[in-house]
Amino acid sequence: MAKLVAFYSRADENYFGGQYRYVDVGNTEKAANIIAKAEGAELFKINQKIPYAADYNTCIKQAQEDLRKHARPELVSVPDNLDKYDEIYLGYPNYWGDMPMAVYTFLELFNWKGKIIHPFCTHEGSGLSGTEKSIADVCKGAQVKKGLAVCGSYIQESETDILNWIKS
Repeated sequence: MAKLVAFYSRADENYFGGQYRYVDVGNTEKAANIIAKAEGAELFKINQKIPYAADYNTCIKQAQEDLRKHARPELVSVPDNLDKYDEIYLGYPNYWGDMPMAVYTFLELFNWKGKIIHPFCTHEGSGLSGTEKSIADVCKGAQVKKGLAVCGSYIQESETDILNWIKS
């Protein structure tokens, strides 16, 4: 069976260890690309129909409001189903100890029975927080493996850690 790397990632202005800078490719997408290449997996980017602002401070206000409301932002597209995949690598940035709400939109659309989910996140100090449990709670019937947390500020130096996690 095939493998899928489904991920949510944000480019534009991002926070890196106390500084803001613009990036063309988000940290989680960089990690997703490493995983997809190593595993020969297909990539699917979870995109909101109404994206957050490019400006970091505006973005975090929007994302915090969605978190507070437990919003389920509409997505640009989704796969018809996940039937051809037995393993899914699920990537996301850690937003205040949780996944972005668009990731919940994605997860709630599918039957996860019998699937293996490998969570991975990028963060600036929060690690995985409770996201592995959140995924298990939403994805009934899936086996959620031990996840990987990668500090976004060090994504460029993290390929070895990512590859070792895949092997373990």
